[in-house]
Amino acid sequence: MRRGERHQVIPKHLFRAIQREKPAISVSPAVVEASGLDADSVLARLGTRLPGLTAAEVAARLLQYGPNVLAKDQRPGLARLIWHATINPLVILLAVLAAIALATGDARAGIVMTLMIALGVGLKLIQEAKADNAAAKLKAMISVKATVVRDGTPAEVNVAQIVPGDVVKLAAGDMIPGDVRIIEARDLFVIQGSLTGESFPVEKFATEKTPAPASPIELTNIAFLGTSVESGSATAVVVATGPKTYLGGMAETLAEQTTLSAFDKGIARFTWLMLRFIVVMVPVVFVINGLTKGNWGEAFFFALAVAVGLTPEMLPMIVTVCLSKGALAMSRKKVIVKRINAIQNLGAMDVLCTDKTGTLTMDRVILERHCDVVLKDDPGVLALAYMNSHFQTGLKSVLDRAILAHTETHEHAAIPEYAKVDEIPFDFQRRIMSVVVRTPQGRDRIISKGAPEAIFACCREFELDGQLYPMDHMFIEDLKEEYDALSADGFRVLAIASKEIEPRGTVAGHASPYSKVDEQNLILNGYVAFLDPPKDTARAAIRALEGHGVAVKVITGDNELVARKVCRDVGLATDSVLLGSDVEKMSDDQLADAAVKATLFARVSPAHKRRVIQALQSRQHTVGFMGDGINDAPALRTADVGISVDSAVDIAKESADMILLEKSLLVLVDGVTEGRKVFANILKYVRMGASSNFGNMFSVLGASAFVPFLPMAPIQILANNMLYDISQTAIPTDEVDAEQIEKPRPWDMKLLTRFIVFIGPCSSIFDYTTFLMMLYIFKCWDTSTPESAARSASLFQTGWFVESLLTQTLIIHVIRTNRIPFLQSRASWPLMATSVLVLATGIAIPFTPLGHYLGFTAPPPAYWPLLALTLGCYVVLTQLVKTWLLRKKWI
Repeated sequence: MRRGERHQVIPKHLFRAIQREKPAISVSPAVVEASGLDADSVLARLGTRLPGLTAAEVAARLLQYGPNVLAKDQRPGLARLIWHATINPLVILLAVLAAIALATGDARAGIVMTLMIALGVGLKLIQEAKADNAAAKLKAMISVKATVVRDGTPAEVNVAQIVPGDVVKLAAGDMIPGDVRIIEARDLFVIQGSLTGESFPVEKFATEKTPAPASPIELTNIAFLGTSVESGSATAVVVATGPKTYLGGMAETLAEQTTLSAFDKGIARFTWLMLRFIVVMVPVVFVINGLTKGNWGEAFFFALAVAVGLTPEMLPMIVTVCLSKGALAMSRKKVIVKRINAIQNLGAMDVLCTDKTGTLTMDRVILERHCDVVLKDDPGVLALAYMNSHFQTGLKSVLDRAILAHTETHEHAAIPEYAKVDEIPFDFQRRIMSVVVRTPQGRDRIISKGAPEAIFACCREFELDGQLYPMDHMFIEDLKEEYDALSADGFRVLAIASKEIEPRGTVAGHASPYSKVDEQNLILNGYVAFLDPPKDTARAAIRALEGHGVAVKVITGDNELVARKVCRDVGLATDSVLLGSDVEKMSDDQLADAAVKATLFARVSPAHKRRVIQALQSRQHTVGFMGDGINDAPALRTADVGISVDSAVDIAKESADMILLEKSLLVLVDGVTEGRKVFANILKYVRMGASSNFGNMFSVLGASAFVPFLPMAPIQILANNMLYDISQTAIPTDEVDAEQIEKPRPWDMKLLTRFIVFIGPCSSIFDYTTFLMMLYIFKCWDTSTPESAARSASLFQTGWFVESLLTQTLIIHVIRTNRIPFLQSRASWPLMATSVLVLATGIAIPFTPLGHYLGFTAPPPAYWPLLALTLGCYVVLTQLVKTWLLRKKWI
């Protein structure tokens, strides 16, 4: 399976759930049966053959078995979207309050609450659908493919179209496209840790009779959907697809559990904080109003309305719309966001660990040198390298492609005179790949290519000018100096070694006649050196990331000298470098201290990459990892945000949270900015809601205690809350000041608490001045007769309603920026428009039939200049307090 997206592999959160739960899932009986049959019997049982199925057979089986898609990969329908939008504690609370209002006869309040639910849930659904459609369009550009033999011809086929009976070809880096029975295998090693938890690859064979394993997952001739090929090659027949696979059963048994980020946890803490406010406030307000007013029914409905007013019911919508807007913005930059919360993690990221090749460099590797051990050009070394790359059947690396594309190779390699006998695939432990060819003289020649230090350990002699010399200690140091000189110049160096032996017969069965133990007593022939120049944009991108507070660290399997040279060329300091051998010796605490200081990690294995990321996370860093190789998958799963590219191998793309269709750090700079905009806009609503509710507690309690009537009718509170909610719907579109996205901004409840404590009471001060203004200036104390009491109550409620709505709507423009509002920083036009609309509605509503229906009275002319003074003083006081908090660095 090649060029894939997150289709047929366990996603990060489900992978972690599997490791926690270890569910008892049974393997399909058809798979177990296939493991006990020989290859011909398996093919016959499945009604297929080695040349593959015909087009007609495939069409019929697609109708019979359905597409090869797991339930988790299908786009959610409308019912599922509505379910996720409504299953939220705030929405549920509002629905319960609406039901209580309707059940107790307050139809007006119940209808208003229902409208508020519809507003929040509706906007959330619309934006989620937009983001889902944009992601689907991009995902269609990189549909998953697998190599399938049909009508006798291998072809790349969309994995969703694979059916039982399809014959598939597997190579290093491929994802297994279904539960398959191995028919032919050559040194096939499969990574199935996502299903078993084991970190080491497992060898698979084509033998039909295997000892009964303790678990069906251990069947040695079966490979399962969701696993991947580390090395080797194979031909297999698909036995089960989609929900009938082992992974399909597991996905149905396990509920997908999302791993919560610090942001998610912060939002949850804020939500429950608001709910605790409600639990404390509502009974107190109910009791105070019941005792002071004597009307317990009226007090109940007022307390119910206060509960609604304190509920930040728009929070789910604001969060979803902000994240969806970020996903849409990223999609326009050709970035597929596979997990929407990863956008916020990208914004919070303060450390980016990245591979070197293709990210810092141009990923256009060119073979520059082919030389003997003293760096003299040697056509024989080039010929050996060419044969090694030409005859291997595994996933060809960029280095292999550079060798094969070299203009001189065809002149020096007499390929027709040689016949391939066997190969020993590459793996990340030994870092060597070997082929065995039959020479024209009838002898077998092992040709090995790999990391110089790995090749050196396998060599007994080296060749120079046709003579052989022993690889003793004195010569090894000299030889190392020679290839170090190439590395220091920025060349990626591979050593070439070989030896000739007498041909051996094939071993009984399907076992390979050559193995890793044959890569000993080799003769070192020389080196091939490659150049991958740095990207022109790399230096600017690194500078931009560092300017945004993101430290860039390079983690590479390449050698230290090459990595240092590239880092210097792109402006990365290399004062602190850790090698894989250093990482191996360190404890977790030692590694955490060293990893924070180091900027370059060289010669590291996949396990080392994962440990480095975990070490940085243990020091409270939000870590991103960008990689595209087989060896990057563990690190991509471990990182807070895993980033891969369209050209990556399947397992890397499947493990990532985001896929870049353009491999560039500059795209990540845009992503970091979008993530921080998302956080900033969500924080605006959170700050506004929290501080407003904190202030409203004091205002409602005070008014309930000393005002002789309800300070605001329940329906008026609900109308006020709904109009305020409308003014907030445009927050996701708001502009964000440059200083708010310069540095990562982690969720900090201490900073939020300080903001609430100092900003919240500012609104209460002016609520109380409004109370006093209405009671003493406009004589709302008069309750001597029922008519005067009703008139006083209506006028008081109108005055507080208008003041409350206007102050809340205006204050978002103060809270949204650290600058002076309107002068140094202006909101987006949609936010300005909704603010003006709500302000105008608040001013006009007492003069309309709707105002009369809601119980309002037109305020006297003297009210409006006093209101203007109140608004101006409120904005000035809040701005002064905010500036003071900023200077103290308390927010």
